[in-house]
Order: sequence, then C-alpha cells, then structure tokens
Amino acid sequence: MPAGRRALIVIDVQNEYVAGPLEVQYPDRTTSIRRITQALDAAEAAGIPVAAVQHEYPENAPLFARGSAAWELQPEIAERALPTWARSTKDVGTVFADEGLVAWLRENDVDTVTLVGYMTNNCVLASAAGAEPLGFEVEVLSDATGAIHLANDAGSASARQVHETLMVLLNSNFAAVATTDAWEAALAAGEPLPKSDLPTSALRGRSEAGVA
Repeated sequence: MPAGRRALIVIDVQNEYVAGPLEVQYPDRTTSIRRITQALDAAEAAGIPVAAVQHEYPENAPLFARGSAAWELQPEIAERALPTWARSTKDVGTVFADEGLVAWLRENDVDTVTLVGYMTNNCVLASAAGAEPLGFEVEVLSDATGAIHLANDAGSASARQVHETLMVLLNSNFAAVATTDAWEAALAAGEPLPKSDLPTSALRGRSEAGVA
C-alpha cells in the first residue's frame, strides 16, 4: 500500500526536559535531539507539514510556565522553526486536545501523523492512543522520542525499561514504530512503515515466553 499523507508532530521539545526531574534519560537527549532534527530536515525536503506543540501552564506554575525559559522550545528546534509550521499548546497529554491542530490536519488532508518528542511515557503515549478515535494512523520514531526514570507506590522502572516497553506496546496496536533512518527510507520509497497488531504480538509473545 502507498503511504498516506503524513504530518510530522514535534511534541514538547522544550527546555523543561534538559535538566531537573523531567530531564530525558533514554535515549539520551543528545541522541534524540539529533534524530528529531533529522526528521525535521527530512520532512522539509519531502514537503511534509510540521506542527510544533508546547506543553503550557499558567505563568506562575512550577513547570512549563507560559513564557518562561523552560517553556521555550529547545534551541536546536527553535532555530529550525518556519512560518509554515502549525503551532499549538496544550495542558494535557494528548496533542489532539487542541481542536485547532486537528482542524489543521484535516485541512492538509493528513491521515498519518508521525510523532517525535517528549515524553514517551506521557504525551507521546497519550497522543498515539488519542489519534485512534480521530481516524489518524500513527508513526512513532523510537530514537526521536525519550523517557525518564519512574518510581512510585506501584514500583519502579528505568527510563530504558519504560521507553523500550512502550515502543513494544505502541507497535502492538496504536502506532508503527521505527527508527528515524527507517522512516526516512519509507519517505523516499513512498511507503508506510510496517506495523504489528495485537493478535500477532500476543502470539509471538507467548512463543518467546515459552507458553504453549
């Protein structure tokens, strides 16, 4: 099947994730930023529309305060910003809470959204799941996203555990997961990314777990 009409959505690549409790840990920020900029350059070359989303709370909030330095896009992204980009803000996980962004996608005849940015364990996950009822196909670039270490009363998991587990989960139902290089190759070939499904993933999981 040929690829659909894609849009690249850059989720919350803000300075809040450079240091402090939300500092991206895996893949490390240097790696993910390099891949995000690679995806932006590939999208521009292919004529794919781009939307940049920023998480935003009121000006006196402890995190993502509107207009603060931490709220701003990281420099590597800000310096590539073009007037043609759609810009969006949100105060929840999914980017699709912004009806204006959804309308922009419809106006551009987009049926497939490619997600990059932060965090795998929050806004990337929520956005991938939130696309389903809207009818959008989803691609997630595994090396252009990132997670953090998590611990609470339910247990703990390293950023690598969180990220890799969620990539498997997303590819089982909500999104086609691939590296940025694989996505760029798919663009050049005019093809969609391959994606698993829940029954296939379940059967393979049982086999690898040794369950008859």
